[in-house]
Amino acid sequence: MRKSALLFCLLAVLTANAQTDNYQERFRPQYHFSTQKNWINDPNGLVYLNGQYHLFYQHNPYGNNWGHMSWGHSVSTDLIHWKQLPVALREENGIMMFSGSAVLDPKNKTGFGQKKGDMPLVAIYTGHDSLLQTQNLAYSLDNGRSWQKYSANPVLDLQLKDFRDPNVFWYEPAKKWIMAVSMPNEKMISFYSSFSLKQWTFESNFGPYADTSGVWECPDLIQVPIVGEPVKKKWVLLVSQNSTMQYFVGEFDGAKFYNENPANKIMRPDYGADYYAAVSYKTTPDKIPTTIGWVNNWGYANEIPTTPWKGAMSLPRKLAVKKMGNEWMLVQEPVKAITAMRSTAQVLKAGVPVKNKYVLPFTGNCFEMEFDLRPSVTSISGMKIAVGGNRFFTIGYDASQEQLYIDRTNTPSAFSKQYPFFNKKNAYLKTVNELIHLRVFFDKSIVEVFANNGELVFTSQIFPEDKDTGIEFFSDGNISVFENVWFWPMKSIWK
Repeated sequence: MRKSALLFCLLAVLTANAQTDNYQERFRPQYHFSTQKNWINDPNGLVYLNGQYHLFYQHNPYGNNWGHMSWGHSVSTDLIHWKQLPVALREENGIMMFSGSAVLDPKNKTGFGQKKGDMPLVAIYTGHDSLLQTQNLAYSLDNGRSWQKYSANPVLDLQLKDFRDPNVFWYEPAKKWIMAVSMPNEKMISFYSSFSLKQWTFESNFGPYADTSGVWECPDLIQVPIVGEPVKKKWVLLVSQNSTMQYFVGEFDGAKFYNENPANKIMRPDYGADYYAAVSYKTTPDKIPTTIGWVNNWGYANEIPTTPWKGAMSLPRKLAVKKMGNEWMLVQEPVKAITAMRSTAQVLKAGVPVKNKYVLPFTGNCFEMEFDLRPSVTSISGMKIAVGGNRFFTIGYDASQEQLYIDRTNTPSAFSKQYPFFNKKNAYLKTVNELIHLRVFFDKSIVEVFANNGELVFTSQIFPEDKDTGIEFFSDGNISVFENVWFWPMKSIWK
């Protein structure tokens, strides 16, 4: 008995230590979702059901690089704290499970329900082999815990090598399902309709418009509120291209999407290097669509220096639009639940005038920070984080050019030859009452910057040295003032 008890205690200690070590790796995000181990990419099948948010995602169950695409699965009650579940849909017979969506079939139109009252959860996904991509169904009758693939798959087959990423939603005015699916090489999004999810009718194509520099994939068509007019709504079409995204705003009549922004104007949901394949929860308790994107970049995705995991998800973002001149602009804000991760605030109550450099009295690599920048009209000013020696990440504003920018040139980059090509990113942004409002999230290796209450967003990965935790304000010699400075160290969602 004594030996058995001793062995049991030893195993308990080892298990406890192993659990403590999980999610403590050098670059491991502490309040962004990542899997315990192995590769992930596109979020899939975002659906809210019975009080839980389901997050499916492209996942390699066998390794830390892209391959063997299956659907991983995690659930949350607040979109911040996640519980990882077993792999939901696995690669089988050489057919990988590429991206798609999930919907609840409340009236059992598919017939997948086996008894009265069954409301199947249906996944619509792309089956991929080296020669063909088709659209397929799988279903669950136990809240997504177990899945059965439809025996008559595929449900949509155009005999194309590139035809993928079905995003399906219920269109109430016509009481039918709508699928947005990508024709990647043609730079088009095709729309299909169905009453059963099993038979699909072609409706229309949209594209090519605006950014046609890369393949179009991972579409999402969603209806979002208008800022200041919550009863009114517009339709937003999200599309991904290689290593970036764009969006269109307009109307949808159940068959065709009509873009109301200038046809050649490129509008980005995120102007950073590391935000891709974002899709939405369309039915949420507050009825405001919420997106999650993959934080990585195909240019170097397999090379980032993280182990035993690779890839993470962005903070969930609430969506709206507002009219700026003759253009509709997407407005994004982190979900309110993220504020529960804040530790005690540190505040600089007085404005901080900066002529060259100001070293802040707090440091860290896992924090949220919020402040107003009052730039000199001819200045380049902003903040540096992950400061150590000659290393730092810059978030700056060029007042004369009215450009907000990020720059990771001075962060470690030896792990990849491609990574430096995406170092600098910028976008047009005007001051509001002579101020730029910035909300900055830094989470070990992920930076997300929300400007002017979500008018612009930048997401970037950086991989700093352990001791690179300094924070500085800077200005190029003309005095800029930093006001209402708040700093919160962030708690870990894994503890």
